[in-house]
Amino acid sequence: MKKQGILNAQLSYLVARMGHTDRLVICDSGLPIPPEAEVVDLALTWNIPAFLDTLRTVLGELHIEGAVVAAEMEQVSNTLYKQTLQLLPGIPVEKVAHEQFKELTRAPGTIAFVRTGEATSYANIMLVSGVNFNHS
Repeated sequence: MKKQGILNAQLSYLVARMGHTDRLVICDSGLPIPPEAEVVDLALTWNIPAFLDTLRTVLGELHIEGAVVAAEMEQVSNTLYKQTLQLLPGIPVEKVAHEQFKELTRAPGTIAFVRTGEATSYANIMLVSGVNFNHS
């Protein structure tokens, strides 16, 4: 049994197989997910697991070089937006319109979706995998 980190076998495998510039979407319970997409569905009930808890856990194991969020997140769910940015110090975060965000999630290079139980509007982020050659 794993001692620490991501215990969900599917999510752990997913993070381990990501390469440079691959994208992983962590989303709320309402984001439309393409039918053909790989999904790690963690949602149990409203807000369990929470978006921020899931993001924090994934960031503990995935080296990222960038992220994308919907601009509406800053406007509508400002507290969550600020908390999200606090988890990404030094990481460039691009803001796009929510409709564009949904289009980006369908583009080649999106490896999978991690669906949370989050019930906060626009609690979605696309993480862009980086390269950790410095082993830090």
